[in-house]
Amino acid sequence: SQLLLLLPLFLAGACAQCPLPADLKTPNGTKICSQLYTDNSPYYDQCCGGSVLVVMSGEDQPYVPPAFNNKVSSLVVGQRCELTVWSGKAKTGKTRKFKPGAYPRLQEFKKGLFGNWDNSISAYFC
Repeated sequence: SQLLLLLPLFLAGACAQCPLPADLKTPNGTKICSQLYTDNSPYYDQCCGGSVLVVMSGEDQPYVPPAFNNKVSSLVVGQRCELTVWSGKAKTGKTRKFKPGAYPRLQEFKKGLFGNWDNSISAYFC
């Protein structure tokens, strides 16, 4: 059980390119709820790459912008935030909540019996 507590810390630290949850802020200091990225890598230090979708607190998107729909491969959730995602448009299909932390490789997170969350996000609320 102690290993489970340390695992998110290890993953957050292991992915050098993923920002820390505490660092999710706009240039003027406004807190960002989450950042979604189109690219990841087998190497944790090269995760959180590609195009970036910035999600502000309270943002409710039943339809992810086309450039990001079913293309998100890694994400970071800011402190005191929670990101809820859906696999289908209009908040249908499978759903998952991501707590504060870095999630560099969404294929490591199960979606149902056989799937995973890599390239599977079509709607979100933060």
